[in-house]
Amino acid sequence: MALKIESDNSVIVATINRPARKNAVDQETLTELSQALTQAEAQTARVIVLTGAENTFCSGADLSGVRETQFTDALHKLLIQLASSRCVTIAAIDGHALGAGAQLAMSCDLRVATARAIVGVPAARLGLVVNHWTVERLTRECSWPVARAMLLAARNYSGQELAGLGAVHRIGDFDAALAWAREIAALAPLSIAGHKAALNASSREPEVNELVQRARDHAWASKDVEEGRAAFSEKRAANFKGE
Repeated sequence: MALKIESDNSVIVATINRPARKNAVDQETLTELSQALTQAEAQTARVIVLTGAENTFCSGADLSGVRETQFTDALHKLLIQLASSRCVTIAAIDGHALGAGAQLAMSCDLRVATARAIVGVPAARLGLVVNHWTVERLTRECSWPVARAMLLAARNYSGQELAGLGAVHRIGDFDAALAWAREIAALAPLSIAGHKAALNASSREPEVNELVQRARDHAWASKDVEEGRAAFSEKRAANFKGE
């Protein structure tokens, strides 16, 4: 199974379980996680903790065997599902949370990370462009300056750095995240539901204008995408030409 689900009373723990791929998420993982979120709500869970097996949160996207548009569409829907779930969602981050991993972490309501955790969106190293929802979410959760550094300079941040900026709410390991989840599960669920609804109402997905969409489509169809992936596979510096 790409995802391991455990129940702790009102807390559901969802563990991305692909250690051989450094917990990179594929289509199957996205589907299983979406189903787990739906099931958790049906079981009246109050808190969902999302984490990764063997000291790595999620190293990014695993696109092997699936079309890019199919994967990115599924990921976008899952990010919105995480953000809008009636449950409180907590990302317990250790090791790498890169690309899709960072997107998943930032889509959660709260984040607990080890000081050594690494969070970033290396799209500019691969010739990719993330969707506008992710850009907006990053700016809201991490601030405009951090989002700019992540997206324009492919800057990674440690858990300690993000805690100092408020984007990580607590420094700690999985046990610390689980303990906090249990505390939250004991709080008034209707109060939390009301507050979460208000918070979400202030961060609705903005309409993507034609220029932004055209730029994103152009990037995904470019030769730079192929070059970025080839360089990554060959462990060499990419030579991007803007084509």
